[in-house]
Formats: sequence, structure tokens, C-alpha cells
Amino acid sequence: MRTKTAAILWCFFLGAFGGHKFYLGQTGWAIMYLLFCWTGIPSFAAFIELIILLVMPESDFNRRFNGAIAEATWSVRDSTAALGDLKRLYDDGIITAEEYEEKRKKLLKNI
Repeated sequence: MRTKTAAILWCFFLGAFGGHKFYLGQTGWAIMYLLFCWTGIPSFAAFIELIILLVMPESDFNRRFNGAIAEATWSVRDSTAALGDLKRLYDDGIITAEEYEEKRKKLLKNI
């Protein structure tokens, strides 16, 4: 799992060389930073990205760079509401029993 603090440190110390891009899994961009580090453009871009990382909420960072983990952080209240909605769909005949069981198991796994 990538952390926002580590990304900020990578960006601050090695941003001009694409260190933060390697850390965040954006290898293509990281190589571009390395190829053009002598121009100073990556330094400027890294400074802008450092500011963006500093003001970015933790939830947005997780959603963007830790996609699967962000989905798993549903609250119990969200899952309970989703289960209720799912039950209503089943009771109204909109989804089949198989669909209901499959989606119910998936929601219960997230709790």
C-alpha cells in the first residue's frame, strides 16, 4: 500500500528525477522525468505535484493510487444501506435469487 507521506517525501527529494512517479507506479511518466531531468521541466512539474499531494485529501489519494483498498473502506452503515436496497430489488422482482446471493456475499465480504 502506498502512503501519501512517502509520496510527498519522494516528490520533495527525488521529484526532478521522477522518484515519486516510480513510487506511485507511473513508470512511463517516471522515465520521461529521467530523460528530461536536465531541462528543469521535471523539477517544475514535481514542485506542482508536491503542492497537489500536500493538499490532496487522504481519501482521494487512496482512491487514485490504492484503488482496491479505497473500495474496501466502506463503512458498515454504507454496506447496511446497500444490503437493504439489494433486498428491495429482490423483493420487487428486479433481480434474480442468484444475483441477489452473489451481490449480498460481495457486500458482506466488505464489512
